[in-house]
Amino acid sequence: MRFRGFTLIELTVVTGIVTLLMTLSVQVLRGARAQAQAAVCAGQVRQLALGLVSYQTENDVFPYGYQMPLAGLLSSDQYAGMAGAVDLPGRWWFDETQTVDHATGQGEKLLTCPSKRQDHPALASDLLCGNYGANLSLCRVEKYTSPYTDGFGVPLVSSREIQRPSETLLVVDSGYALICWWHAADEPPVSLPPAMLVVGGMIQHAAYVPGMAINAAKDLLQGQGVDARGGRHPHKTVNVGFCDGSVARKKADDLLVEKVADGGWNNGPLWQPSGDSITPQETAP
Repeated sequence: MRFRGFTLIELTVVTGIVTLLMTLSVQVLRGARAQAQAAVCAGQVRQLALGLVSYQTENDVFPYGYQMPLAGLLSSDQYAGMAGAVDLPGRWWFDETQTVDHATGQGEKLLTCPSKRQDHPALASDLLCGNYGANLSLCRVEKYTSPYTDGFGVPLVSSREIQRPSETLLVVDSGYALICWWHAADEPPVSLPPAMLVVGGMIQHAAYVPGMAINAAKDLLQGQGVDARGGRHPHKTVNVGFCDGSVARKKADDLLVEKVADGGWNNGPLWQPSGDSITPQETAP
């Protein structure tokens, strides 16, 4: 029996089907990988939130988000591998919870979001950028060159000052290690300077919630665009850790802060723990 070969049309159809199946397989695998990374991220956010809650339980106060180093105790080279030249040396909230041992690098993986999408080398290697941010309204700072009035001072006490801990954000996917509701507001109370502004040796306003629609209009650092505008997890979701230690996956735009009828912002209880709508103190840039 004489064998009849495939015609050109048949080969073209088969090739097209194989190509389509390969494309679909790659997309399915890519989606599964993204979902797996988001699940790992959720687990890490849970551990970080529980670490902060445990610290609060033991000390009756949340840790400082950032503290200036005490003279003679910390040198800038101790933090050079972590923060690089753009950040001040000092202690961060994850140092207070003993999450990281900078000498050995132990714990740095926990602080690194597996879906981090900041592609500039200076940011890609920086633990403070493009991973997780603690809420400045809870984990305040001692000294911080910033227009925020609710971001410095004494950190809050959970049991007395946070009325709805299961609804108040403690740690979240973020462009920077410290974040507050101003970074999630469509109209912040004070106009934020450009992201490239460096004040007191510290990059200011590098924080954002990945995937929020308002990020399209922000002046971002080089390398932040894909993460900030395109989002980090499937469907532009973020992992949010709350003050009771729970974690939820939310649409990034669910964290948006907007002005309300009385001239304030609907920043509580998600971002601000003490009420449903809080008007900030008068601030100066």
